[in-house]
Amino acid sequence: MSTEPDTVSAKALPAGTSTLDLALRAVEYLVSQSRPAALAQIAAELGASKATIYRHLVTLQRHGFVRQDSETGRYDAGIKLVMLGEALRQRFDIVAAAREELMTLRDRTGQAVTLCAAIDEEVIVLELIQGRTLVEFATRRGTPMAFHASAHGKIWLAFGAPERLHRIAAGPLKAWTPASIVSGEALRAEIATVQERGWATAPDEIITGVNALAAPVFDHRKVLVGSIALVGSTQFITAIPDAEQIREVVGSAARISRGLTWQD
Repeated sequence: MSTEPDTVSAKALPAGTSTLDLALRAVEYLVSQSRPAALAQIAAELGASKATIYRHLVTLQRHGFVRQDSETGRYDAGIKLVMLGEALRQRFDIVAAAREELMTLRDRTGQAVTLCAAIDEEVIVLELIQGRTLVEFATRRGTPMAFHASAHGKIWLAFGAPERLHRIAAGPLKAWTPASIVSGEALRAEIATVQERGWATAPDEIITGVNALAAPVFDHRKVLVGSIALVGSTQFITAIPDAEQIREVVGSAARISRGLTWQD
């Protein structure tokens, strides 16, 4: 263990940052990494001394939020986070209501299927079922999707709160790829088309060579509560999708919606 002074870089951390804030940032950092991280690496990333970070990691490890590799001494996210994440995910009724239909959609189309919901003004992936093609998608549950550059996001702009579309269209629109929509006028026109036809696509708009075909899911109040999508390479989901793919996605979304009306 380091014998460095127990100090936190005031320059690296914003004013008023608490010890709890630092511990939470450590957890977030470990979750975002693809492999376990060394103590020095974590401390450098968070702008804190190794002694401070070590003390937080010991506490987090005691509660199962962090684990330490006995051979390398490196730290990784703990199993407790998986348990809590799964418990929280199950609180979203749409996940349970949609699961069987999502599996059927995957089996009928062979493509990956995703389910999203808007949480704290972000479109978040709640479920991903890999397809039966050679390509697997690295999208994780909890991944946020861009409103203007994803099929899921366009569904939420088209059928969600009008204020959201006004806000997104008025702000800067990131060019994820050369095909991304970057003007508010173009985005409004695209969303009007989505509203008219009832489904959305985003070919090459967030990742070149990838497209998605999404449709809305409504609850018993006719309020948008979710969106489902096929995700695949543009070889299999073209810019103008196959009519059968459209029927499958729109039909699956409609059946999930009926399941949320609490009616037979």
